[in-house]
Amino acid sequence: MRLLAPSPVSLLLACLLVPAAHAADASPTAAAAQRPDVATAAQREHDAVRNWRRDIHQHPELSNREERTSKLVADHLKALGLSPRTGIAHHGVVAIVQGKLPGPKVALRADMDALPVTEQTGLPFASKATTLFNGQQTGVMHACGHDAHTAILLGVADALVAMRDQLPGSVMLVFQPSEEGAPEGEEGGAALMLKEGLFKDFKPDAIFGLHVFSTLPAGTIGVRSGPEMAASDKFTITVHGRQTHGSAPWGGIDPIVAAADIINTAQTIVSRRTNIAALPAVVTFGSIHGGIRYNIIPDEVTLVGTIRTFDEKQRAAIFGQLKEVAIDVAAAHGATVDAQVPDRAGNPVTYNDPALTARMRPSLEAVAGKDHVVEPPLQMGAEDYSFYAKEVPSMFFFVGATAPGIDPATAPSNHSPKFQLDESALDLGLRAMLQVTLDYLHQGAKPQVTSP
Repeated sequence: MRLLAPSPVSLLLACLLVPAAHAADASPTAAAAQRPDVATAAQREHDAVRNWRRDIHQHPELSNREERTSKLVADHLKALGLSPRTGIAHHGVVAIVQGKLPGPKVALRADMDALPVTEQTGLPFASKATTLFNGQQTGVMHACGHDAHTAILLGVADALVAMRDQLPGSVMLVFQPSEEGAPEGEEGGAALMLKEGLFKDFKPDAIFGLHVFSTLPAGTIGVRSGPEMAASDKFTITVHGRQTHGSAPWGGIDPIVAAADIINTAQTIVSRRTNIAALPAVVTFGSIHGGIRYNIIPDEVTLVGTIRTFDEKQRAAIFGQLKEVAIDVAAAHGATVDAQVPDRAGNPVTYNDPALTARMRPSLEAVAGKDHVVEPPLQMGAEDYSFYAKEVPSMFFFVGATAPGIDPATAPSNHSPKFQLDESALDLGLRAMLQVTLDYLHQGAKPQVTSP
């Protein structure tokens, strides 16, 4: 999950824990009860899931480098009698649990990659891994909970195989690499899995995914209908000036001053030109590079940042406005720009199919309790799971990760070197994913609203 730092207001909103009560989200069926087979499976898998999570946490691997993790996953799936496909999108692993009874097809997804973060949790199974990343030595850490996601889906795989004789339909298990983003010059993640034919021979009727989340307390599930997480796009703006001595700026064109003016003017795109009362948006400059010596005005400055939006119209408008600002402001300084907005394909909006979400919400309530399934605010973080949601009806939900007694508003967030997962989230995540899957299969596929 690719995050922007959350504001105190958004963190507090995320922790209000007010259950959604909108008519549009009302369940079309009576409240579900937790399935006995789900409770039994969760109890049986408890220790294994925890041990997998700790093992994977202690051995994190960056995007497109998940060799050990994918081998662990594939080896276990083979031990279950499945025939996993490996090497998809570099280190992806996919297997199908075929039930003995006829029924729909469903896919479940877990991501496997870690982050270039030096862990500061003090856990006995904390990562000590290090690597060279973008020319700098850094630690490697599961700072976003993908270790938990992988362990949960392994537990779900165990449970589904054990009940295969009574299972109507089939389940695709998708262990995905590189959710956090492939290294420069490489492809990866969900988009590459689809490009390499993930759904070619097995097109699911629905897909489900989850993410542990620090801004929700343990024991809580968050889900919302429609847009849930933002589209994420990277931009690169290179400002071209004319190099000169720092003592004689009139002899050149200063790209640093022009770049500073572009950054300041771009702040009005959201604050003055975007209706954030309808849908929020963000334009963030995260990197500025220019110059190599204190007394030389350089030839160029490069600005790199991210845009977060919630619909295609808003997304296109902000792309155009940022290009316009960059070109016009640079021209006012006598400079030129190369504005790549965006500079590569980003993640679409993570969209929960309204009909599917309304139908499956009772399944989440069955395992967490109705009062503990909440509607979080729109999340400015992004997920490449969104590519799957563009292909088939989807529901993606959050599992609270912050331990009792800790305020989620101030707990170390996902991507923090101090991010810690309350391990009760493993149990709730497994029960929720398994309940949703079994309820969907036993109910049979029904027509869904087409995802955008």
